Amino acid sequence: MLTSRTFLKRTRAGSVLKVVREHYLRDDIPCGAAACPLCPPRPDGGLSALEERPSGAASSLCPGPHYLLPDTNLLLHQIDILEDPVIKNVIVLQTVLQEVRNRSAPVYKRIRDVIGNPEKHFYSFTNEHHRETYIEQEQGESSNDRNDRAIRVAVKWYNEHLKKMQNEEIQVIFLTNDRNNKEKALEEGITAYTCEEYIKSLIANPELVDRLACVSDEGKEIESGKIIFPEHLPLSKLQQGIKSGIYLQGTYRASRDNYLEATVWVHGDAEENKEIIIQGLKHLNRAVHEDIVAVELLAKDEWVAPSSVVLQDDGQNEDDIETEEEKENILKTSDNKSMLRPTGKVVGIIKRNWRPFCGMLSKSQIKEARRHLFTPADRRIPRIRIETRQADTLEGQRIIVAIDGWPRNSRYPNGHFVKNLGSAGDKETETEVLLLEHDVPHQPFSQAVLSFLPKMPWSITEKDMKYREDLRHLCVCSVDPPGCTDIDDALHYREMENGNLEVGVHIADVSHFIRPGNALDEESAKRGTTVYLCEKRIDMVPELLSSNLCSLRSNVDRLAFSCIWEMNHNAEILKTRFMKSIINSKASLTYAEAQMRIDSASMNDDITVSLRGLNKLAKILKKKRIDNGALTLSSPEVRFHMDSETHDPIDLQTKELKETNSMVEEFMLLANVSVAQKIYDEFPEFALLRKHPAPPPSNYDILVKAAKSKNLEIKTDSAKALAESLDKAESPASPYLNTLLRILTTRCMMQAVYFCSGMDNDFHHYGLASPIYTHFTSPIRRYADIIVHRLLAVAIGADSTYPELTDKHKLSDLCKNLNYRHKMAQYAQRASVAFHTQLFFKTKGVVNEDAYILFVRKNAIVVLIPKYGLEGTVFFEEKDKPTPRLDYNNEVPSLTVEDTTLHVFDKVKVNVMLDASNIQHQKIRMILVEPKV
Repeated sequence: MLTSRTFLKRTRAGSVLKVVREHYLRDDIPCGAAACPLCPPRPDGGLSALEERPSGAASSLCPGPHYLLPDTNLLLHQIDILEDPVIKNVIVLQTVLQEVRNRSAPVYKRIRDVIGNPEKHFYSFTNEHHRETYIEQEQGESSNDRNDRAIRVAVKWYNEHLKKMQNEEIQVIFLTNDRNNKEKALEEGITAYTCEEYIKSLIANPELVDRLACVSDEGKEIESGKIIFPEHLPLSKLQQGIKSGIYLQGTYRASRDNYLEATVWVHGDAEENKEIIIQGLKHLNRAVHEDIVAVELLAKDEWVAPSSVVLQDDGQNEDDIETEEEKENILKTSDNKSMLRPTGKVVGIIKRNWRPFCGMLSKSQIKEARRHLFTPADRRIPRIRIETRQADTLEGQRIIVAIDGWPRNSRYPNGHFVKNLGSAGDKETETEVLLLEHDVPHQPFSQAVLSFLPKMPWSITEKDMKYREDLRHLCVCSVDPPGCTDIDDALHYREMENGNLEVGVHIADVSHFIRPGNALDEESAKRGTTVYLCEKRIDMVPELLSSNLCSLRSNVDRLAFSCIWEMNHNAEILKTRFMKSIINSKASLTYAEAQMRIDSASMNDDITVSLRGLNKLAKILKKKRIDNGALTLSSPEVRFHMDSETHDPIDLQTKELKETNSMVEEFMLLANVSVAQKIYDEFPEFALLRKHPAPPPSNYDILVKAAKSKNLEIKTDSAKALAESLDKAESPASPYLNTLLRILTTRCMMQAVYFCSGMDNDFHHYGLASPIYTHFTSPIRRYADIIVHRLLAVAIGADSTYPELTDKHKLSDLCKNLNYRHKMAQYAQRASVAFHTQLFFKTKGVVNEDAYILFVRKNAIVVLIPKYGLEGTVFFEEKDKPTPRLDYNNEVPSLTVEDTTLHVFDKVKVNVMLDASNIQHQKIRMILVEPKV
């Protein structure tokens, strides 16, 4: 049956257009109930159908067998409840699904996953195309009211339809938190409950009550009811204000060090007021890290400077707003006019970016209390008030909590308990927290993904050889860190008959195994990168590829993508060729083994000779790069030695880099530059490239001031000037000073990012001093390289293209995800090192070590301990102890504690210990022992 919808639409030119849309109605859409004699059989054989005898939790409100049918708002807000294994046999209407899809992509994905899980018996019913459940919108009826009515019509139809089944009567229960909708349903004879009523009726599952989202903020008000925050303006007003320029829209970034301060990064191209400071509770106005907010700029005489104070929220008494005001006054002490920045206040929220947060429960001191504060692991997130009956069980556990809302009269947002992850401090639990907090996809690969892997035993076929060169005769070898199983790259070197040299970089041909658009490709694109933690690797691609078929292990035939240069003895490139190939590596060496061969007087076999040749060329290439202005920066990297039984760290040392590390790096850089140029020449509009923007001059202020305090000059007008002044910045009295300067320079840098060549005109890579660059050499662990391989393969005619590869908007969106995943992987790796460092110091007691000051703050110094590559903060204000006299000078920069003045780069002695007093944020505590060494 065909019905048509007619509506009017205004075109861009302003004329009115009548649109007629055909809408097909059917009467063969099954109801989803197993063994329903009235409906046609389901195409999937009824696997995920509603059960014939609904199992699930016993309810005191509806003891008989029943199915549940939620409305849109309930599904949006109570998805945690619906995902619980206890809740089964739920009908999700098409009307509801469409509304959820329009309003929240994450919830839509979660409900689709639940519908796809056969054990849950959730059924998606296409009510908008069923002849008996489709309804027209009435005149004067809002689309919201029409949808509510459509849901009630579907509930009624279900109840009448199920009555006709021969066996015991099954009832459909309508779940809604909308008072109006519930009243209408009851008037129409429908059994309807709020989510809370139904969940509280589940006699055997009282713990589910904790997972209820408190959506309405009525009744949740703190007894004092005192209004703390200004009202948020409605979205319509915000949009008008943004359009007229009264308000600015941007991303809210809370400070890690100071809970009363945040910055808002303004969207758009405005050069001025790009970053706005927000200070004080009322001005922060209930925004949460990463929300999209509207900000009103304050008058210039109210602008403030970024505070240098470190303030942590101690979770004081809810009503103790006076202490907050005292703390806010501390912020306003620095009024150096040159430091003032554009300052504003949050007037409204455009989009909440709340996610589930990991952390711990701070149990209320009041006996029998149900309301407790939850402290998130991420210091940028405010504490969250939740209600739970399981506080005793959850104490000392890592849990997940979701925010539901933040009323104006509450110091903290309200939320609900989602999941218990396990005991705090437990290695497995802490790793899980770390992965969740950094949004690292780490669930096992699904069957759909694994189904696209090659069938074993795998071998190279005639078809595979069609577009490949056979390079198995070459003396190829790989050089990697010890224990490396995902070997991406291998090298070869040989002298040619004409006296020139041939050098090849051979990269695993991952794009041969991962074909565009399938589930394996989509999962790899979503993950974006492999994440290396201290004892765990979260692979981007399944292990069969990463550690076996794509890994260029020695003495097995492997498919590769090769970049081969003809060079003269001055490492000048005469000719470059790219080809898909087949190689057989002759040796998989570690950096130390390769170094040993190069240095050995007695070894002169083919592999050793080619390593020496490569090393010689690499040194020339490196010198050229550095002469060109490339930066050699430093960051302290740490390696743990693990106990073979307990897997706890027993020793910790900074990584030592060998010549061979640099050798491999030089050829990888060269291959990346050669490939970047090739794909850009072929595809100027959609080459995936990597750039490193030059930092704004103000980024270097701290470096220049710190060097000046040690009578050294750092020039920052170009990368070359910076590199040269860093080379000259030596102090015989302090040999480690140059490394410190390089570490500090790294902190001044911008993040390198992927981008699509057709969407940007600045390609320069500042750190490498290269006009063009990309990533080609690590496709096992970086998805960007897979795209680059596909572009290069099309460029040389070794593979066919596909629409997404030549769509610059799609590529640009992909780059955004890759940049996000890379940043998060970096943070997760740092957090893993921090956690293992804590484990190391747990058994050490107090350790006395040399340290160097990296930064000075108003009430603290940040120091680096070279021996462990460990950074930490030494506070001079401690609870319950008299505060020493502190004098902070921002110009030098220095901090005077009583009579001792501390400068950046000063060498000091500190005591290092694990402070386990706060199990949630266990931290390495450092105390200054000797101010100057």
